[in-house]
Amino acid sequence: MEIEELQAAWSQMSNELEQQKKLTNDIILDMTKQKYQNKFVLVTKYETLGALVCFIISFLVVLNFNKLDTWYLQICGVLTLSFLIILPLMVLKTLKRIKNIDISKGSYKENLSLFLKTKNRLLKLQQIGIGFGFIGLLFIVPVTSKIMSNKDVFLISFKKEQYIVFTITLVIFAFFCKWAYSGYQKITQSAQELIKDLE
Repeated sequence: MEIEELQAAWSQMSNELEQQKKLTNDIILDMTKQKYQNKFVLVTKYETLGALVCFIISFLVVLNFNKLDTWYLQICGVLTLSFLIILPLMVLKTLKRIKNIDISKGSYKENLSLFLKTKNRLLKLQQIGIGFGFIGLLFIVPVTSKIMSNKDVFLISFKKEQYIVFTITLVIFAFFCKWAYSGYQKITQSAQELIKDLE
């Protein structure tokens, strides 16, 4: 073989290796992108189902709003509707935004910055949801009681058993919130690690 033939063969092998490397990188990037998006599929389904339940309850509150016959029950009704509509919409919008970050486009720094900003917003919304969930019991329970049994909880005295049930409900709610929030932290941390692996 002459030197020209060796150089041509070497150049061709080099080009083929470069193309193979680019193809491998593209495959890895596509797989990572798919893994990233899959991190948010299940939580999006749960949040969508939860939002649907909230919207159905909101619709029932609107249909029965006339049963809230005092100014303070009407305020509780408006607060209940706000809580059941606004927060789920904000969470779904933020989940969509974080899930649709295209990690195959843009620089590593831009993607990580956008992810961290959206992640922090998502976790902050979860914290707000937990806080309002506890506070919400103060205005959701009166609305539910009035609509379901026509009883104004502000005008009746509670029995010991009702206090016990309310306390147990708060404890269960606290454990559920802690479990759900730690789940969000794990999912977002895992997605962040995938982005960092692309550096």
